[in-house]
Amino acid sequence: MILARDVISALDRICTNRCFTDPESLALYGYDATRISHTPDAVVFPQNTAEIADIVKLAGTRAIPLIARGAGTGLSGGSVPISGGIVVSMEKMDRIVSISRTDLIAEVEPGVITGELKRRVSEVGLFYPPDPASSEFSSIGGNISENAGGLRAIKYGSTSNYVLGLEVVLPTGAVLWIGRHTHKGVVGFSLKDLFIGAEGTLGIITRAVLRLIPRPRTSSVLFATFRDAVASASAVEDILGTGILPSALEFMDHASMSAVAAYMGTGVFGDGAGAALLIEVDGIEEETARAIDTMRAACGKEAVSTEVAHGQDAERLWTARRALSPALTKIKPFRLNEDVVVPLSKLPDLVAGVHRIAMSLNLSYANFGHAGDGNIHVNVLYDEKDADEHKRALMAVDLLFDLVIGLGGTLSGEHGVGITKLMYITKELSPAAHGLMKEIKRLVDPNNIMNPGKAI
Repeated sequence: MILARDVISALDRICTNRCFTDPESLALYGYDATRISHTPDAVVFPQNTAEIADIVKLAGTRAIPLIARGAGTGLSGGSVPISGGIVVSMEKMDRIVSISRTDLIAEVEPGVITGELKRRVSEVGLFYPPDPASSEFSSIGGNISENAGGLRAIKYGSTSNYVLGLEVVLPTGAVLWIGRHTHKGVVGFSLKDLFIGAEGTLGIITRAVLRLIPRPRTSSVLFATFRDAVASASAVEDILGTGILPSALEFMDHASMSAVAAYMGTGVFGDGAGAALLIEVDGIEEETARAIDTMRAACGKEAVSTEVAHGQDAERLWTARRALSPALTKIKPFRLNEDVVVPLSKLPDLVAGVHRIAMSLNLSYANFGHAGDGNIHVNVLYDEKDADEHKRALMAVDLLFDLVIGLGGTLSGEHGVGITKLMYITKELSPAAHGLMKEIKRLVDPNNIMNPGKAI
């Protein structure tokens, strides 16, 4: 759509010198990490809730699409403005309003970068556990909108486990406070949970109250290699069977480790391993030392090698793990990154099934992810210039989703639906559940201005 001149003028009055319609700005805010791109009609940079409320009221009178955008690190196209309209960038709303050591909470604006919040609370002896691999770039508002998971979800849970309260601007422009500043509370429906993971389709989050916990005193890492992916997936059951819950339990196959070596120019993960697990335990020093010994013993019958790392050596391994996603471009420039989840007992079946699908379609692939909670990132690699290979990659994703549903799993553990999974969600959602979601959307956003065409 093309915005009328009076709409542009009104946006410029609301966000003085912070409304842009030039081609460069529109291009920069038209895509996310999927590389899918659509051009918006305007980009605005509000600085407070009142400005957002005025923008929403203006858009509502003209039925103009609004797309709230965090840092653009999403992997499902959730912030891509597929219908044009106004991109509302939250990057100037980046204040950490308060951190309370006594109440174990932080109050933040949505543009706060996740890694910065983690560092700030750590300085006062606290810990914000959600840890997406993009934490140095992704924002809290985006994490909430996608219910981001990450590396430490096995022990500490996903973003939703740490959201106590939200301030939200509804499609009418009304400002709604939902939730609380306390760690417990059961008065009324849990309305905040309706907006967590809703991908901006019901309103725009303008503030969040987050639960914090005491910072673990120390952590230790065990890096274990295996002959192949099935062997490493099978070891997960033995590790969790020890009765010790790791703070992270990450899986990498051979292709993933090779990609990191090419990307970083170093063999940080060693050479020749068929697959690996990166295991972290945290707590007090005596406990972590015993826990690492127990984990090493649990890997014993399957592992080819094990290495214990602390301090800088451990950080070197985590830096390499976080580099996995960009590293895969060294193998193929394009990939379909699917964050599927299966029951833990089905992990060996998943990795074996992925191999069968890829071989049957003559495709390259790489698997890595959060083995401790069954969330594996299956990356189907292809060359976009090769039309046949691209077609086969899409076929592989369809077969992958059938495999996952057949194993009792889910199509997305943390990336969300966005637009990339939209055509597949009826594989998982029943007609009744899907219909109820649509009814809620119609009730809250009858003019369909909030991130239209996404999630449901």
